[in-house]
Amino acid sequence: MTVLVTGGSGLVGSHVIAALRARSIPVRALSRARGGSAVRELGAEVVEGDVTDPAAWSRAAQGVRAIVHAAALVTQRRSFEDFVDVNVGGTRLAVATARAGGLRLVYLSSVAVYGRAARSRPGSVGIAEEFPFEPLPDADFYARSKRLAEQVVHEGAEHGGFTAVSLRPNVIYGEGDRLFTPRVIRVLRWGFVPLVGGGANHLACVYAGNVATAALAALEAPSNGFKAYNVTHDAPPPLTQREFFDAFGVELGVRLRHAPVPEALARMGVGLWTGAQRLLDRDGYAGVGRSAVSFLTRDNPYVASSAARELGWRPPFDTHAAIRRSVRWYRDHGS
Repeated sequence: MTVLVTGGSGLVGSHVIAALRARSIPVRALSRARGGSAVRELGAEVVEGDVTDPAAWSRAAQGVRAIVHAAALVTQRRSFEDFVDVNVGGTRLAVATARAGGLRLVYLSSVAVYGRAARSRPGSVGIAEEFPFEPLPDADFYARSKRLAEQVVHEGAEHGGFTAVSLRPNVIYGEGDRLFTPRVIRVLRWGFVPLVGGGANHLACVYAGNVATAALAALEAPSNGFKAYNVTHDAPPPLTQREFFDAFGVELGVRLRHAPVPEALARMGVGLWTGAQRLLDRDGYAGVGRSAVSFLTRDNPYVASSAARELGWRPPFDTHAAIRRSVRWYRDHGS
């Protein structure tokens, strides 16, 4: 029976559709008109509409067995009201649709719900799903809206009528990525890479194709009520920060020179940049950039053992293969 996917023209949604079609599972996508052609090319039936429109959900949900809700507003250059409207309001309608039809709901959340400054406790193995949520900065509209949206899913499933799985990836890259991957490539094309903090840590990122396989596993795994899972690494072996950027360099055909950058200097530079942004922006964009330094200097703290144990999730793509696919896509579609 058909699976309904939202955000099908986006990074994760497009990979979910491709993974479902690779298994010959019929897919219907709730998509705005401008994304419809890309979704059709992936082999999905398209129902045009917006995730904030109840009528669109009603049209799209006819005859489906499950929902993968991946649509979300990500860019910070929007108001908090916009984030709430799309990320929370759209999710509220996904929950209502799942309850009305008794459908399995897989919601694409984010590790941002833990708080971007969250650190694993001394003596712990890392940040697992039971990790307590940290306070969120007022300016972090994305994290605030994703936490609110996940609470909507949790509370809805706990009241019964449907089951829900929330997947929490960290930074996602891959084909269709318009944020992280292009920025990495633009920097590396200059032939050097700044290594912040030495470069021996493992970056907290995951390939979109691996997240998609977790979504498929969540559709099929037996569960009741609500359950959240971290989906936060590629197939082994894990690459260090230096190895990660070097792998991009190989695929780009660029011989990289490494420029060590002390962490304190990197934090000072980001602080100056975000301070300048505050003078220009009034929409919550400034201030979030500091998390980039933590991303580059910290080891990936997120533990995904529950997804492996309970969903049977085994990411099929290692990071070398993922980077190869990402660069190939960028060459064909980027600039």
